[in-house]
Amino acid sequence: MTGPLLPARLRGVVGRAAVGAREAGAVGPGGLAPRLALAAALVAAAPGWGHNGVIHGTPEEAERHRTEARDAPPVLADPAPAGPVTALPFELGGPYELVDHEGRARTQADPEGHLQLLFFGYANCPSICAVAMPMMGQVVDALAARGVEATPVMITVDPERDTTETMAAPLAEIHADFVGLTGNADALDAAYDAFGIERTLVAELPEHGPIYAHGGHVFLLDGEGETLTILPPVLSVEAMTDVAMRYAETG
Repeated sequence: MTGPLLPARLRGVVGRAAVGAREAGAVGPGGLAPRLALAAALVAAAPGWGHNGVIHGTPEEAERHRTEARDAPPVLADPAPAGPVTALPFELGGPYELVDHEGRARTQADPEGHLQLLFFGYANCPSICAVAMPMMGQVVDALAARGVEATPVMITVDPERDTTETMAAPLAEIHADFVGLTGNADALDAAYDAFGIERTLVAELPEHGPIYAHGGHVFLLDGEGETLTILPPVLSVEAMTDVAMRYAETG
């Protein structure tokens, strides 16, 4: 899977992931680390997946699609990847200093030490499907039912529209605990660079403004902000929850 079908930068990521996973003890093709790393790299190869590649004609159509996505999240054929929990076989993530939707300074560390589900996207995006963020809310609730507290976090790729004044309401509609983060250009760029996020303007729609392509990964972080693993959006809510539980139980 590291042949010419993947761009060079992704071949390197997949190759390093496979080697590192083997060294870390994720034995065989069913190991958790190489499967998640490979799935994440494949998602990275198609930035449009971050928004499903769908532009809707009306806000009502977009809301209907978002509702359908919340009620029927995508399911992987094997919803709970088997294998031991291992450290990521490559460096990902790092420190950032941003501002949350209530105007409070926030870093990569959760103030209460909870697990974090981190996504880079939009809070205010009326015509592009948001699938990952509703799934994150469901995973947070599923973890809570199993005794593990987690915080869903979104770092905006659209700081012009996602401000401290405008993020709170749309995020609260997804989940009451959702934290939206923004900041100045330098602060956001530091976060993008740490997680390999490419933010690309793909369209300017008169009724909705700029449309960006961006990554579709959900990153699982511990309470101190260290990246534990990547949760590709092809996983189901149940699979994401199971993976997060494994890290919570071994943390």
